[in-house]
Amino acid sequence: MPKDNDFQETFKQLKAIFKPYAAKLQVVHDTDTNYYLDTHLVMKNKHRLFFGAVRAGKAYVSFHLMPVYASPELQKSISPELKKRMQGKSCFNFKTPDEKLFKELGRLTKAGFEKFHDPDFLKKIFTR
Repeated sequence: MPKDNDFQETFKQLKAIFKPYAAKLQVVHDTDTNYYLDTHLVMKNKHRLFFGAVRAGKAYVSFHLMPVYASPELQKSISPELKKRMQGKSCFNFKTPDEKLFKELGRLTKAGFEKFHDPDFLKKIFTR
């Protein structure tokens, strides 16, 4: 069973991955256990497009990155080691910090941010 301080440090480090993008996104939640970001794009359903989140649960700290779900190209770029941490199509679970995988998530987040700010990409995903 992970220690609380492992979860806190894991949450802190995963949240830091989103920090460079927070000013250009909308912070929906910012608590000790839930950090949630939307884009400024409002969809047909009148809700903003979800970008990503970090959530501390009972068993894991989860890192959600919606561009991974929306982009097969990003999915293909994920290393086998990081893929082992995936649950579903856009969620990665951790119990303790992992410097190597967090660096990869940083690169993936940057690529995802660029995709979610590319009008051509957004046009494609909304006309599927």
